[in-house]
Amino acid sequence: MTSFLPGPGSERLLRDALGLFGTGVTVVTAQGPDGPVAITANSFSSVSLSPALVLWSVDLNSDRCPIFREAKFTAIHVMSHDQANLALRFAKNGNDFDAVDWTRSDTGVPLLNGCLSRFECETFADHPGGDHRILVSQVLRVTRSDMDPLLFAKGRFGRFVKND
Repeated sequence: MTSFLPGPGSERLLRDALGLFGTGVTVVTAQGPDGPVAITANSFSSVSLSPALVLWSVDLNSDRCPIFREAKFTAIHVMSHDQANLALRFAKNGNDFDAVDWTRSDTGVPLLNGCLSRFECETFADHPGGDHRILVSQVLRVTRSDMDPLLFAKGRFGRFVKND
């Protein structure tokens, strides 16, 4: 076991320790001023069932942060096990929708096809969170399937293995 105090100079150690917690992978989409935009995030969490609220956080240093903070409507897509390349694509470039299977919602939000589940949302709250913003959204519509999830831990994508 390694022990350290988080703070200046130990950011990488903290990031690596947090990366031991396996998460699902999401891609959040919105309609930006110049077209559809997306960002990959693993900070997704449920907040409330009634009303239906979820949250995710966006890095203040991301060039996409202002777009998502200003968006009235977004969609949060939980990636299926075979969508690692799509998650990587939008981690690198939020405007690269070329050859991506998507449609537009009634509110103008890009909806990615083939995902495990999708939450079409309206922005509910925006809170400070250190070097991130915590965006809380009210879920307006849910679409889901029964595929396996894409997981992320230790800086790598993986897949859930069932123990029968």
